[in-house]
Amino acid sequence: MKKVFIDGSEGTTGLRIAERFENRKDVTILHIDSEKRKDLDERKRLINESDITFLCLPDQAAIEAVSLVDPDNKNTVIIDASTAHRTEPGWAYGLPELGPEFREKIRTGNRIAVPGCYASGFQMCVYPLVKEGIISNDYPVSVTAVSGYSGAGKKAIALYEGDERTVDLDAPREYALTQSHKHLKEMQKITGLSHAPLFTPFVCDYYSGMIVSFPIYTHLMKKKMTVSELRDLYAEFYDGEKFIHVQEPGAEAETGGFFAGNMMSGRDDVKIYVTGCEDRMLVTAVFDNLGKGASGAAIQCMNIVLSEDEAKGLNIQ
Repeated sequence: MKKVFIDGSEGTTGLRIAERFENRKDVTILHIDSEKRKDLDERKRLINESDITFLCLPDQAAIEAVSLVDPDNKNTVIIDASTAHRTEPGWAYGLPELGPEFREKIRTGNRIAVPGCYASGFQMCVYPLVKEGIISNDYPVSVTAVSGYSGAGKKAIALYEGDERTVDLDAPREYALTQSHKHLKEMQKITGLSHAPLFTPFVCDYYSGMIVSFPIYTHLMKKKMTVSELRDLYAEFYDGEKFIHVQEPGAEAETGGFFAGNMMSGRDDVKIYVTGCEDRMLVTAVFDNLGKGASGAAIQCMNIVLSEDEAKGLNIQ
């Protein structure tokens, strides 16, 4: 039985990971006393005792946690849900659906960085088109995204769910106005874009769920395609992937032509839609920011490391 430690178990992602283990018999959770959550010696002991440690921490705390691994410890696998290591050499990027080399690095590595929630949707939409030469790496990429307020962390949850919430929280709120969002670095590096994308995120008044939408001008594509042809490209790229469901052309009619931000809440998989017209198309990923965008992705990576079914303990269609 594998031993698992969740460093940061009282945060949103840590709690969701712990929930996913409630009915699993193949792992045992190493618990830390609440008064010792910041005790370096106790954290170090548990990290080095574990087979898998999940880091659900702020960036600097995650960097500190990695430094606690004993130099001669080659067994403990670190799965980091923070931003700290996503573009660092030697760390596997935890989105196996991007290709066999991504999955193999996760399977054989002991340092795995879970992608950011927005970045996950972005990569799933943009990476295949750059990889397959459908758009150039200097395409003027922009992306719009909406997220439930859980993605903003415990303080934001307290604001949205508090008795003294202000009226502005009733409406979608655009942010990252300086174009310096922390996910931009991995968005650019993993896709190989020559310029960081224009990124417009909104946090909205619902708990969890996310929409990431990537618009394409067909006259700027290296290979012009119809909506149906582009949909088929995604279907082929993600063929056999349990977590990504490329929808049939026109599937948006099933939801009345609307995509609700919470339509995949509580799930660990993704729906990808290709919509639009001859001149302009949209590629849209709909998923849960706490699922495939965080804890679900972390557990999927652990399942790969352990040679288990990738969907074990997760909620997919």
